[in-house]
Amino acid sequence: MSRITLNGRRPDYVMIFSTIILVVFGLVMLASASSYAGQTKFGDSYYYLKHQIFYGLSFGIIGFIFAYNFYYQKYKKLALPGLLLIMFFLIMVFTPMGVRSGGAERWLNLGFITFQPSEFLKIVFLIYIAAWFSGKETRRTGFWGGLVPFLFISGIVSFLLFKQPTTSVIFILIPAAIAIYFVSGAKIIYVVGMIVVVPALIFSLIYLMHDYRWQRIQTFINPNTDIQQSGYHISQSLIAVGSGGWTGVGYGQSTTKISRLPEPMGDSIFAIIAEELGFIGVLIFMVPFMALVIRGFILARRTSDNFGKYLLTGFSALIGVQTFINIAAISGLIPMTGVPLPFISYGGTALAVFMTISGIMVNISRYSRG
Repeated sequence: MSRITLNGRRPDYVMIFSTIILVVFGLVMLASASSYAGQTKFGDSYYYLKHQIFYGLSFGIIGFIFAYNFYYQKYKKLALPGLLLIMFFLIMVFTPMGVRSGGAERWLNLGFITFQPSEFLKIVFLIYIAAWFSGKETRRTGFWGGLVPFLFISGIVSFLLFKQPTTSVIFILIPAAIAIYFVSGAKIIYVVGMIVVVPALIFSLIYLMHDYRWQRIQTFINPNTDIQQSGYHISQSLIAVGSGGWTGVGYGQSTTKISRLPEPMGDSIFAIIAEELGFIGVLIFMVPFMALVIRGFILARRTSDNFGKYLLTGFSALIGVQTFINIAAISGLIPMTGVPLPFISYGGTALAVFMTISGIMVNISRYSRG
């Protein structure tokens, strides 16, 4: 992009069009992936699509437009209050206001709306980390002034997420925060240490608790030990992915979505994409994802303002990491995680959050200097 004036008249169109393509493609694939489930459960093939449009797309458009027009520097003053509010919501999911589903307490019912606080945490936590590292104080690159406070606040957030449990969000959010920490000028030894120690600590806790999370790891190590139970999801996912071949079986022609593949419109929607569109379709589908993430990193490098640089870095890493984890899990490269595919999977809160994130990134591009 050429130089952008301070009144923000020129946004980054690569980001805008990448977001639009992903959202539209997600709705198109959701219509196919959810058709059987919608017909059998509610008598309406487009039930989940309508729900996603009403509760996800509508709020996502509002979030994108607001974020696009709201000057990103103003988030600095809202960072700490916003983080405290979301942490309060994370605690409230363990009260009677929390909604338990699938053995986890991840939803909060406020009466007029039900949402996942952990999804909004993705925005608020990264804004707080970016604001903290871009503060006017001495650069927070030392041990006591930088690493220890960073580990403290990250540890509190991770603990609340681990208790829900939604461990997958930890593996998405913390790497994005570490990316901000690295770009802020942290010592490489601190960054490498966290990359090694943090996953080891989490896996140790999972082993000690010996719950479904440990079973997923065991299934990943020995996928054929219990194909009808713990290994059923990954085995069906691999069948769907492999059935697509080079060109796919055709849009709407998936057979695995008919009662065999768990969560075909949610966490497993990538398997439906691979089955119906094939390897070539998947490669084309990955282009807007790569464009959005790479463009975010490019603009982060060009941006002279540290807060904008850190936000672009964190949000780009967030989208990239979550996309990788979803696709890798469905492809059998890592244990199953339950992570939705950004912009694509069914889930109104997640769609609204990622569209808002895109709006913030585009707003930063309006004020960055190339």
